[in-house]
Amino acid sequence: MEAKNKGKAAAAKAAVDNHVKTSQVVGIGSGSTIVFAVQRIAERVKDEGLSVICIPTSFQARQLIQENGLTLGSLDRNPKIDVAIDGADEVDKDMNCIKGGGACQTQEKIVASNAKEFYIIADISKQSKELGTTWKQGIPIEVIPSAYRPVQLTLEEMLGGQANLRMGVKKAGPVVTDNGNFVIDWQFQSLPKDWNKINQQIVLIPGVLDTGLFINMAKKAYFGREDGSLVEQTK
Repeated sequence: MEAKNKGKAAAAKAAVDNHVKTSQVVGIGSGSTIVFAVQRIAERVKDEGLSVICIPTSFQARQLIQENGLTLGSLDRNPKIDVAIDGADEVDKDMNCIKGGGACQTQEKIVASNAKEFYIIADISKQSKELGTTWKQGIPIEVIPSAYRPVQLTLEEMLGGQANLRMGVKKAGPVVTDNGNFVIDWQFQSLPKDWNKINQQIVLIPGVLDTGLFINMAKKAYFGREDGSLVEQTK
């Protein structure tokens, strides 16, 4: 197993073993680390007879749940979630996160906000003291397509920096989210002092659906090192 994946797998196993119990509704995040969490849940279903309903945060999560033979739920049927597990692009010392490198942040935030407990799993490179110091690609913001240009201008006028429309790879044109929207990556000039205020300002811009700033949401983070050892962090 690749060194970084060893850390991801260790973080995923710890979170699943410590927090997922039978008869729970479990929110399944998106991204590369979540693959290991879903595999671990499937192992426990097979070995222990664990019974859980899994709520996806993306098309990728839905596929993972089905490919691993787990019970697929939905927010319609299961609006109250016991525990949600997800990755992150960066986590600071106060447990605030930047998410949305995979453009799934809105559905991830909906699932996380409806969970009694929300846990982050990541490799050690995602841990930082201050938000915005290691993740350099900007704050992901999901926008309604017709509003992307006004939102770009408003962001730059209100907060400075650059608001870039995220373009597709191996696809002509912009990235399109699972919700059919665009993503703007806002790159700030200087490190904001109050991320909560920044988040509220951005969300209030007409045309913005939500941001990749997860403020005061995560209860605990598990960071895996390349040797498979763990760093656990709470606020």
